[in-house]
Amino acid sequence: MSETALAPTAPQVTAEQRELLDEVLDKWSLQVLDALCERPRRFNELRRAIPVVTQKSLTATLRRLERNGMVERVVVSTRPVAVEYRISGLGRTLQDLVDALLGWSAEHLPAVRAARERFDDVAEV
Repeated sequence: MSETALAPTAPQVTAEQRELLDEVLDKWSLQVLDALCERPRRFNELRRAIPVVTQKSLTATLRRLERNGMVERVVVSTRPVAVEYRISGLGRTLQDLVDALLGWSAEHLPAVRAARERFDDVAEV
């Protein structure tokens, strides 16, 4: 390889990518996507599956995920009419990534806790 050849650069995160990742990886989206990957759910089922989320936050999260094509809102013809949320085909492509992130966090949480404790001990001095 010649000395003038440029080394490959790491991919740069664009503003549009950062915005999408912020919306898909925010506080509640991972939990909503994880729940919907299991099966379609109505709004109140999602609230029970994620009991700490407020109604307002869940509504905003579902709208954001629907806008980005990750979730589908389906009106179910029952009496009374009901709305069900389902993972979309595009959202399903995130399932392995969501599972990997949740697995990683479960595996590495003890190391993160230890690092936090070391940091906090030094910061207190």
